[in-house]
Amino acid sequence: MKHYIIDGNNLIGKVKSLFRLQKKDGQSSREKLAFMIDKFFYLKNAKVSICFDGFMQIAINTSKSRIFYSDKRSADEVIKNMIEQSRNPKLIVLVSSDRNLIQFAKVCHCDVITSEEFYKEISSKNAIDEESEKRSSISNDEIKKLFGL
Repeated sequence: MKHYIIDGNNLIGKVKSLFRLQKKDGQSSREKLAFMIDKFFYLKNAKVSICFDGFMQIAINTSKSRIFYSDKRSADEVIKNMIEQSRNPKLIVLVSSDRNLIQFAKVCHCDVITSEEFYKEISSKNAIDEESEKRSSISNDEIKKLFGL
């Protein structure tokens, strides 16, 4: 099973809406990111770890993701430690745009997805889900009335 290790603060920094929110309310930006990731991985067979810098303020309850805080260390150190302690680093997919982390992960034979690429993937998946949800909520009779059929 693939294990996605996500550099949470790095990903937040690549998503304009979350980055703006983080300036006002760091906890809310972390929660929104965790819920987006949970939604994306909901039906996927994967292990997901999200790593944030700093200390936990309020626990974020997720169904699919496990959240780690770096406390006094950096999230990069926590991520590197997770990779080093893995029994099979080839199953790890690192999500980060941090060059130092990317180099480390590649040396350890992990797959890498940049934060920008990952956000495009999860946002397009969420948009497709929302669109199909909207379509399924409209009945055929309503569509016929709308187009005069």
